[in-house]
Amino acid sequence: MINLPFDIEIALRYVRGSGGRSRDRFISFISGLSMAGIGLGVAALIVVLSVMNGFQKEVRDRMLSVIAHIEVLAPAEGFQDWTGMRQQIIKADPRVQGVAPYVAGQSMLSYGEALQPAVVRGIDPDLETDVSEFRRIVSGSLESLVPGEFQVILGYELARHLNVMVGEKITIIAPSGQVTPAGVIPRLKAFRIAALVETGHFEYDSGLVLMNIEDAARFYRTPGPTGLRVKLNKMDEAPAVARVLESFVPQDVWVRDWSVQNRTWFAAVKTEKRMMFIILTLIIAVAAFNLVSMLVMTVKDKRGEIAILRTLGASPFSIQRIFMIQGALVGWIGTFAGVFFGWLLAANLGKIIPLIERAFNVEFLPKSIYFISELPSDPRLDDIITIVIVALSLSVISTIYPSWRAARAEPAEALRYE
Repeated sequence: MINLPFDIEIALRYVRGSGGRSRDRFISFISGLSMAGIGLGVAALIVVLSVMNGFQKEVRDRMLSVIAHIEVLAPAEGFQDWTGMRQQIIKADPRVQGVAPYVAGQSMLSYGEALQPAVVRGIDPDLETDVSEFRRIVSGSLESLVPGEFQVILGYELARHLNVMVGEKITIIAPSGQVTPAGVIPRLKAFRIAALVETGHFEYDSGLVLMNIEDAARFYRTPGPTGLRVKLNKMDEAPAVARVLESFVPQDVWVRDWSVQNRTWFAAVKTEKRMMFIILTLIIAVAAFNLVSMLVMTVKDKRGEIAILRTLGASPFSIQRIFMIQGALVGWIGTFAGVFFGWLLAANLGKIIPLIERAFNVEFLPKSIYFISELPSDPRLDDIITIVIVALSLSVISTIYPSWRAARAEPAEALRYE
């Protein structure tokens, strides 16, 4: 049997609530409530942050299936030799998985009385699959974009808004007009819809038009590709690879990665996650206040035992340590119980939510409204470590004042009423 220091043994006895008195049982009950409160707060914080991480990862992955990890933008006169630049980028870093040229332009789409702005991207069908992963292509393929036939692929939501189908023709209006003796007139051309594409991201599905890169260059009157799209093996390394590419490209060529393109969105998500962490930490803080109340009641109830210990030679620091250990144990047990159940719930949220939906006949994320119909969850170790540190710190801090009051108790004053 392990011989523990007397202050630890007493603290463990107080945590267990040994004693037949109703007051001991009541203090033990309050101790259990404090433990449960801290565990509930920790578990809730883990689950909520995991869901936010899951949504962020899901949206980011769907966004990056359409946009490039890195874009190398050509100067005004275009690339003199884009194939040479492409080979140079591929050899520059082993993390580069694919490079494809594109021509980008802003246009208006017209069909009947409907008019809709769109982002037109001219692509090379043979190379585009190296940098893009479309979720679904409806009744067609990228290979249908044959040069000279002036066919386009529309985003699914854009086609639904215009009320057009595959095989019909739409009119694309270029931003720059054509100068004639009668003045400047809009430059427009009819394109046949070859397919519809679904990326899973509403912003791109409602404003994306793909056409062959040669047709796009001819329509927008560009000397060649307006840029190169680069895909990496790991998207998180895009800023580092972008710096590598900047070191050898000409000065008039601009390199930007996906984190720069969507800086506002990612900053908003980060701020939202930080605020949610602060708000849910208040649950743990409330449980820590319960811990203070429990310790104050314990100190008041154990005045006689404190006086006896002081009479037997226990130092004030030993008395303080008893109640600090008691409060810390309650907080730590609650914290690690919350971590276990919170991680278990977050890791199996994809299985638990469908069971709840079937049991109560509800649908939390209707497919007709949300593109993400399943509740994603991504528990991360760094978030859990931060939560544990905060919960343990609050548990220890909440024990300081009650244990300090216990250490200041005068033995003679306490024994007077025993």
